[in-house]
Amino acid sequence: MVSTLKLPVGIDSFEKIRRNNFYYIDKTKLIEQLVETGGEVTLFTRPRRFGKTLNMSMLKSFFEMGADESLFDGLYISGNKELCDKYMGKYPVIFLSLKSAEGRSFDDARYMITELIGREAEKFKFLEYSEALSENDKDRYRAIISLCDGKYTMDEQLLVSSLQSLSQLLFIHYGQKAVILIDEYDVPLDKAFQNGYYKEMVSLIRGLFGKALKTNEFLQFAVLTGCLRVSKESIFTGLNNFEINSIVDIAHDEQFGFTDDEVRKLLTDYDRAERYPDVKEWYDGYHFGNTDIYCPWDVINFAKKLVFDTSARPSAFWINSSGNDMVKRFVDKADQTTRDEIEKLVAGGFVEKQLRLDLTYDEIDNTIDNLWSVLFTTGYLTTAGEVMLPDSESYAYKLVIPNKEVREVFVLQIQEWFKAVVAKDDDTMKLLSRAILDKDEKQIARQLNIVMSRMISILDTKASDDMKENFYHGLLLGLLRGSNPGWLIKSNRESGDGFSDILIKPEDPDAGIVIEVKYAKEMKNLDAACEAAMTQIKEKRYDETLRDEGRCDILAYGIAFCRKRCRVVGEKINVIFSS
Repeated sequence: MVSTLKLPVGIDSFEKIRRNNFYYIDKTKLIEQLVETGGEVTLFTRPRRFGKTLNMSMLKSFFEMGADESLFDGLYISGNKELCDKYMGKYPVIFLSLKSAEGRSFDDARYMITELIGREAEKFKFLEYSEALSENDKDRYRAIISLCDGKYTMDEQLLVSSLQSLSQLLFIHYGQKAVILIDEYDVPLDKAFQNGYYKEMVSLIRGLFGKALKTNEFLQFAVLTGCLRVSKESIFTGLNNFEINSIVDIAHDEQFGFTDDEVRKLLTDYDRAERYPDVKEWYDGYHFGNTDIYCPWDVINFAKKLVFDTSARPSAFWINSSGNDMVKRFVDKADQTTRDEIEKLVAGGFVEKQLRLDLTYDEIDNTIDNLWSVLFTTGYLTTAGEVMLPDSESYAYKLVIPNKEVREVFVLQIQEWFKAVVAKDDDTMKLLSRAILDKDEKQIARQLNIVMSRMISILDTKASDDMKENFYHGLLLGLLRGSNPGWLIKSNRESGDGFSDILIKPEDPDAGIVIEVKYAKEMKNLDAACEAAMTQIKEKRYDETLRDEGRCDILAYGIAFCRKRCRVVGEKINVIFSS
């Protein structure tokens, strides 16, 4: 029977999903794991869009006072009646999501955090009238929610102690310690680093978390989520009750993201099982602990498209949900060695790297090795295993690009980087253009080889020869158009008895240029490929369109490429060739 449940695209509220007939992949085993083996403070680090916020919402719905048991009917956790009786609905819960805590200045960002805490505190309005609280306690609560002209008035000192104070007031009212859930804890730090107030934000977050998580006798337990495992020394100093669960840990490895079985079931439930290969190629490939994981954001978005269009093609949903600054920074910073490693990754290979799983944001750009680490923790790379380094007891990770979607990001950023590099190299482009006009084949080849030696190849080794030829065609076309604004350049233009690769009308009204591009599988075949290109130009009469416009001084070039090398053959055509 085909499921009639709605697919929850962009919905990260557990209660909303369960109350409004949305499809839900059961992750409630996380509750059992936290109760049975969790520490007092647990940090989960996972890439964005891997279900962190939904899981935190689920924890809130389970533990908070007055929990609705019906939300968990039929789910894994409901089968553990003893645990549910002991823990469900037994705690005051403070739930703070910092994903929107940002600003161009520190004052703006600090106020965003003030507002988020103030709004969360207002959910406990009953504290203002609680008979268990003294008047001083009520004044402390009012100070947290106080407004002036519609803005919260907490100063920084009060803000730092606000979560601890709120948990204490809830304890006084209920006689029960509080659960604190902090989602996307590292977003304010990321934004602060980007906007130049990182030290101030580190100081604020260290104070806020220190009070709430380290010296808080009214804390039952706390759970935090984020993308980056910020070093303990910078934020969590002295937090001895602190446990970190990252993408390399086995514990909880199935609780964030979708497993293969879960994806197969979802597609079967919506009668789209035949599209499993597409989903796997595009959205699988992550490796958390001992489990292969799919990106849930992608799977849900694509499944929803398939419900309405059985022939829908996969799209880059995860990548398009926010910017890809980290990959851009990585490609921009890459030296020749790193560019070779990127080529290897894009071609489907792996690189071996020792990684730092704990960094501060201001360390990210210190070395290219730190950027490798961040690409791994944020989901742009994943692990295909570990290897022991020779003459050492240390291990390195075998890093790979997880899937087709992420590969497209690298390809796009590589293309953008290459365009920028070429645009800056005015001397090379001038020499190339001059050589084309002068029929200097050796100089043309030399300048093209210089350009290609700098680039990161994005050719898939599995691609057909035609596709590789198209790549080099596009590369040459981009170079010529970017450096010769006075030339009219046409691509795949009908001329004679076919379609020429590139037709150029220089500023000289008598001149014309025809270029045919070929791909050679091996270096030894470059000369033959050039001659084949020249033969094609002549037999197909590609110069005819230029001559029809009165351009009689025609140069023809056959250019053959193999990896990062090319060969050029040129000839001046004085007559129209006939078939």
